[in-house]
Amino acid sequence: MVTPILPMTLQGGVVKRRGKTVLGPVDLTVSMRGFTIFLGPNGSGKTTLLRALHGLERLATGQIAWQVPLAQAQLEQAFVFQTPIMMRRSVRDNLAYPLRLNGTSKAQATAAAEDWAERIGLSQFLDQPAPQLSGGEKQKLALARALIRTPQILFLDEPCANLDGRATREIETILKDAQASGTRILMATHDIGQAKRLADEVVFLMHGKIIESAAAATFFAGPASPQAAQLLKGDIVE
Repeated sequence: MVTPILPMTLQGGVVKRRGKTVLGPVDLTVSMRGFTIFLGPNGSGKTTLLRALHGLERLATGQIAWQVPLAQAQLEQAFVFQTPIMMRRSVRDNLAYPLRLNGTSKAQATAAAEDWAERIGLSQFLDQPAPQLSGGEKQKLALARALIRTPQILFLDEPCANLDGRATREIETILKDAQASGTRILMATHDIGQAKRLADEVVFLMHGKIIESAAAATFFAGPASPQAAQLLKGDIVE
């Protein structure tokens, strides 16, 4: 039985670059279930917060507490970047790689990779080098590669930013299925429509700080902050 790594808490989190504070101080609790969307204008700190929670950004001050030791928590999470990183291997090998790293046999990893390729509509590309895929195909592959280990928590940074409507819909379906299967999802997006379709919870950031956090229905019905209200109206928020 897998030991839950959530809930997770971030207390007084601050990230600095060249002596300048770019995030924080931030306090945040990530519950065991749900789909959290980080909203805010460019430079608001969405990506930095995601990276800090995942451990890709070093905290200048503050601390993150998981329900298990950090090393164990790191094994139960995954991160998908806005621009997916493809290894110069086949689609099959890209999918199987995370399982092989975990000690899964080649046969089992290959079977799982082929199953996931079928699920995301890439079966016909299994032997094709992954870098040759289209943008939407690469993003689906990156998602499947992250989910193939069934992580307890998945971080996503604008995964649909450069995709067309069809690819966006396909990726949203994958994410909904992952959430339904028990993966906790935290995602940054500029797309308010996407946030409305996916979010259970919204965290709104400005200038590296959390301005408000609320259930999605509450937030979209009437945000508490004037900045969030401006954003939802389509106004420029500075």
